Formats: sequence, C-alpha cells, structure tokens
Amino acid sequence: MALNTLRWECLPFEQLNNTQLYKIIQLREKVFVVEQNCPYLDTDDKDFQAKHLMAWNNNQLVAYARLLPPGISYKDASIGRFVTAISVRRSGVGKMLMQKCLEQMQVDFPGQSIRISAQEYLRDFYGSFGFAKQGEAYLEDGIPHVEMLR
Repeated sequence: MALNTLRWECLPFEQLNNTQLYKIIQLREKVFVVEQNCPYLDTDDKDFQAKHLMAWNNNQLVAYARLLPPGISYKDASIGRFVTAISVRRSGVGKMLMQKCLEQMQVDFPGQSIRISAQEYLRDFYGSFGFAKQGEAYLEDGIPHVEMLR
C-alpha cells in the first residue's frame, strides 16, 4: 500500500454515515478489545462531541483517531482512540495519522494544549511529536499508560 493512496476524512459525529461508524467501532474493537485482550466499554458518549479522523485504503479503515475539544476528557483538548490496523503497522501510517491529528487540532483549537493518555510503550512515539510525560505511569484497563501534554 502506498501512503499517498490513503483517503483521509475528518468528520463530526453527526456527519458520519452508518458504514463509517460501523468501521470505526469495528477497528477499535479489533485492536483495543480483541488484540490487546482488554474488555472495556468503548462507547463512552464522548464520540458525540468528537471529530473522527479516518484513513481509508480502498474501502478499509486502516487508521483512526478521535479528536476532542477541551473539557471532555481533560481541561485541554485531547486525542484518543488512536489506532492503526495491524495490516499497516510499521508502514508510516501511524506517523501520518498523528501529523493529521495535530494539523486538525491546530485548525479546531489553535494554540491549545493537547493532552493524551498514552500506552506507556508508545511514549517515545508520542514524544517525537512534542508530547511530554506528565506524572507517573498508571494502569488503565490493565495496560500501563502515561499522561502526556503537548
């Protein structure tokens, strides 16, 4: 797959069609619930207030992130549910997804800090985009996480 063939979309919840919403939930469940063996309630009502950034390869959703305004998850704006399909890992799609997230956050929330809850093993990845660790590591759904701020 060539990175330049990805089709990117960023939509508020009310503009998602049924197929897009289904594919978003499907990818999040595949990775966070099944692959990471972490049963948790994915549908947490925050989706309604988010923008949904999607990367499509043909009709397959291969990358996704949820962009939240300040006051929903944190006092700061935030990026969450950051996920790539196993088929595109180590291809640069994750870096491209984060770059697109940061570009969209700058449009929607110019000059705002961005806070994330990062899986600890990805701390260096997020650090390469200017995120800095805040506080100590903690367990979230049995997985070590660390709060990071940019």
